[in-house]
Amino acid sequence: MPEERPAAKKTAAKKPATEKAAAKKAAAKKTGKKAAPAKKAARAPKKAVASPVPSGETHTALVRRARRMNRELAEVYPYAHPELDFTNPFELLVATVLSAQTTDLRVNQTTPALFAAYPTPEEMAAAEPEMLEQLIRPTGFFRAKARSLLGLAAALRDRFDGEVPGRLEDLVTLPGVGRKTANVVLGNAFGVPGLTVDTHFGRLVRRFGWTTEQDPEKVEAVVADLFPRSEWTMLSHHLIFHGRRVCHSRKPACGACPVAQLCPSYGEGETDPERARKLLKYEMAGQPGQRLHPPADYPGPPAPPPGSAAPTAAG
Repeated sequence: MPEERPAAKKTAAKKPATEKAAAKKAAAKKTGKKAAPAKKAARAPKKAVASPVPSGETHTALVRRARRMNRELAEVYPYAHPELDFTNPFELLVATVLSAQTTDLRVNQTTPALFAAYPTPEEMAAAEPEMLEQLIRPTGFFRAKARSLLGLAAALRDRFDGEVPGRLEDLVTLPGVGRKTANVVLGNAFGVPGLTVDTHFGRLVRRFGWTTEQDPEKVEAVVADLFPRSEWTMLSHHLIFHGRRVCHSRKPACGACPVAQLCPSYGEGETDPERARKLLKYEMAGQPGQRLHPPADYPGPPAPPPGSAAPTAAG
């Protein structure tokens, strides 16, 4: 019947392949080896696709807008600096580890007694865990933080001659130290440019439309591509200062924001200028765009160690 011809052809087409497979199987039995499984066709690797600019701008337009926003914030926060108190790289490293899940103010209230008791890595490495825990208890998660401090102090003593290393690849090998902490130390104690991707930084770059990435390392890579390396450290300070004072997580003060005209997220928070000003925190109390001055007792950011290049403000 005509209807059966395609099926017959199909069977005939399959027959040689079946016989071939049977022959291979028989040959494998004779030699005692298992027949090799059929190889799957190799797939061509997927081409890397550049992620689109979230704001819909060209990359060039995004770079120009991002750099302008940083210049505006530099005018507003000319005194931006790390808000942790420290006098040397070891103190900054310890303070940054303690700052997780708490405020810089709380850390600054805790570290004077801590550094008086254990001023060097060698002395901290030899500390009694219970004593160390009691000293850092106000910062929260004190048991985990004490383990990290004991571990990093011992590593500094044993592997780095009691000195904080000035390379990111070395810093991230220390217990409790990730890229964020390492970049804080490098940028502010050694003058090595770095981006500090904390919660404020991540929130602002997404609101500003610079990236949609959530992973801190991906955020760091995207933002690093928008700015010259020399601006990374001060850019971090500008965004963190702005995030703490104006662009809050729950109620951003859009109506008092000096970069509102450049921000695609304008309107997420309070837009009325008077009501927005009531949301401002810390010493920020100027009009939008006004140069704001630090507290009267602010001594200025700590100077980098001799021989290192001080980070420059964005120009």
